[in-house]
Amino acid sequence: MKLYEYEAKEIARKYGIPVPPSIVASSPEDVYRAAEEIGGPCVIKAQVLVGRRGLSGGILFADSPEQAKSVAKKLLGTKIRGDVVKSVLVEKKVCIKRELYLALTVDRGLRRPILLASSMGGVEIEELVKKYPSALIKIPIDPFYGITPYMSRVIAVKLGIEKKLWKSLWKIIDASWRIMVEHDMELVEFNPLATTCEGELVALDAKMIIDDNSIIKHPEFKDRAFREYSRYELLAKKHGFSYVELDGDIGIMCNGAGLTMATMDVVRLYGGDPANFLDIGGGARRERVKEAAKILLEHPKTRVLLVNIFGGITRCDEVAMGLVEALKETSSRKPVIVRLLGTNEEEGKRILSNIGIPMYTELDDAVKKAIELAKR
Repeated sequence: MKLYEYEAKEIARKYGIPVPPSIVASSPEDVYRAAEEIGGPCVIKAQVLVGRRGLSGGILFADSPEQAKSVAKKLLGTKIRGDVVKSVLVEKKVCIKRELYLALTVDRGLRRPILLASSMGGVEIEELVKKYPSALIKIPIDPFYGITPYMSRVIAVKLGIEKKLWKSLWKIIDASWRIMVEHDMELVEFNPLATTCEGELVALDAKMIIDDNSIIKHPEFKDRAFREYSRYELLAKKHGFSYVELDGDIGIMCNGAGLTMATMDVVRLYGGDPANFLDIGGGARRERVKEAAKILLEHPKTRVLLVNIFGGITRCDEVAMGLVEALKETSSRKPVIVRLLGTNEEEGKRILSNIGIPMYTELDDAVKKAIELAKR
């Protein structure tokens, strides 16, 4: 579960991490009052759950309450990378001397938490790693021992942080670790973590992601769980299959994460663009197949539905019946391309042939046809 910046900063503040004075507001009038209360130049920051908001015009500056109100009118109600701006954070403008990057996350390859830092703060970490891979410091953390002071000293030396700020850096890193452990976070990120003209370390932006599987342990977040999910992603979660929305136009439904990713790769190979990742899972019965297919048939982005099933514990006839029911309930006219192999394969093919759905033995042929229809 992603937290809004203001929520992440509330947590950071409770753990003693320095953040600028700020007030969240949801109307131009509230923004005006917040700017008055903060006093002086301020930053108006759109509260959305997507990245790169600065590049999308989601962070603006104001020198007076009147200007802050005017800026809020421009931001509130607009969309930033598809996310509607319902509130903004009015924050005191800080005199920045230097911008750093600091984060704690989980390295899936190492199977352990990792501490990240860089002297190039304010830059998207993905872009930073691509352009300057050596600029990112990575320190693996033994979960049994946790964070230790030497890690902070290593970062301070490598980033050239003034010695008088070493103690502050350690306090921020230690607090970040406690936040991560106590809230079951997948990510605790401060970008930028700035050294100010007054000689302090201040977290100017904060990003935190809580492991969805731990929400049951944190009732304070229960009412906010899964809010970043789309309507279709919530339906997928309800019916027990994995679904991730992408930007393409070919809907993909498979059984097994590996087969789904391989199918997406083949679609890309032949010049197509997947609209989603959808894994119905092993042993899926017709009800789950029906609900999965309905999502793809109803989704406005999807032009073609490509089904690739390798039936082991998943029965091909159950998949076929689920598809038939989905087509009846949605009255969809979108083309459906199917490749069925495995358990009860012949029965599955018979069921689908009765309603005129073309069947394919080779994945390459099915993918090429799906791409052709999507482009048409």
